[in-house]
Amino acid sequence: MQSSLIVLALVAVVAADKIPDFVVPGKCPAVDKKALFDSQRPNHPRFAGVWYEIASTKNPFQLLHQCVRNEYSFDGNKFTAKSSGINADGNLMRRNGQIVAMPLGDPNLSIDYEGSFMAPFVILDTDYENFACIHSCVDVKDYFADFAFIFSRSPTMSDQHMRRCEAAFRNIGFDFSRFAKTAQGASCRYETQRAF
Repeated sequence: MQSSLIVLALVAVVAADKIPDFVVPGKCPAVDKKALFDSQRPNHPRFAGVWYEIASTKNPFQLLHQCVRNEYSFDGNKFTAKSSGINADGNLMRRNGQIVAMPLGDPNLSIDYEGSFMAPFVILDTDYENFACIHSCVDVKDYFADFAFIFSRSPTMSDQHMRRCEAAFRNIGFDFSRFAKTAQGASCRYETQRAF
């Protein structure tokens, strides 16, 4: 899939009679994606492994709502992504995808899950061992849609690491109050591992 599909999808949404609430007037925040990507690229192997979703923003394309566990395997060029969790109907669900360099030379990663659109995957901050703060934004003309995630290597996150993500998002003018906590816990680990 090419990144132009993201733009076409957003154009179609904006052109519709009713604009969904995740598409808003304005532009994506200014992020030095090239500097982030250049500094992170040598560390991509360290980003591989299991990440638990601690919080996320409202996202109609995110089908997993609770107990979200992401496993990323890096082959030297791309990440294979396996995600599992509980969907809106309360059922265990698994999704497969990949994280690759953004097509057409954009200086960031993109994420592409089956049954969804390819989207930017910008790691605003991470220490690779404890936390990762992820932002995704696409704009077309005078509208944009953005989504954000906070990941942890364990189903919980320390206040110190949460503050790092809060600072990273506030640094780009992102309203941190948009985040909603993702339910995690002891029962989640068993349920999501069964999906693999």
